[in-house]
Amino acid sequence: MDDDWWQVVINTLVADFSDLPHAGEVARLIMRLLIAALLGGLLGYEREQQGKSAGVRTHMLVAIGAALFVLIPQQAGISEVEMSRVIQGVIAGVGFLGAGTIIKGGDEDHVRGLTTAAGIWLTSAIGVAAGMGREATAILCTLLALLILSLVPKVEHWLSRRRG
Repeated sequence: MDDDWWQVVINTLVADFSDLPHAGEVARLIMRLLIAALLGGLLGYEREQQGKSAGVRTHMLVAIGAALFVLIPQQAGISEVEMSRVIQGVIAGVGFLGAGTIIKGGDEDHVRGLTTAAGIWLTSAIGVAAGMGREATAILCTLLALLILSLVPKVEHWLSRRRG
C-alpha cells in the first residue's frame, strides 16, 4: 500500500513537469527566454545610462514576461487566433505599466517619461518576438531601438544649434 502511494505521488510530479518533454524543448525555452532577457537588458542599460528610472531589471523583466506569455500558449498548442488575443493582452498590460512612467508637469507642454514608456512597450514587443521564435527580428529591432536612442538626441542637438 505504501509503495502505491509513493508511485502516485511520483507519477503526479512527473505529469506536472511534463511541459518540457525532451532536451530540445528545454533548450528552446532557455534560448528564447535568455535572448529576451539579454535584449531587454541592453535597452534597459541604455536607459539606465541616461539616468532613467526604468533600467536594466525593469526592461529584462518586461521582455522575459512578454516572452513567457507567448511561450506558454505555444506549448499548449493554441491557435493563431487565440495567440493574437494573448498578444493583445500583453500589449494592453504593458501599456498600463508604461503609463506609470509618464509624468505631466504643471506646464501644459511639459511631459516626461514618454520615451521610457515607449521603450518599455517596445521591450515587450521584442520579448514577444523572442518568445515566438523570431529571434533575428527581436535582435534587429533592438539594434534599431539602440540606434534611435543614441543617434536621434545627437541629431536633435545638432539641429537646435544650427537654428540658434
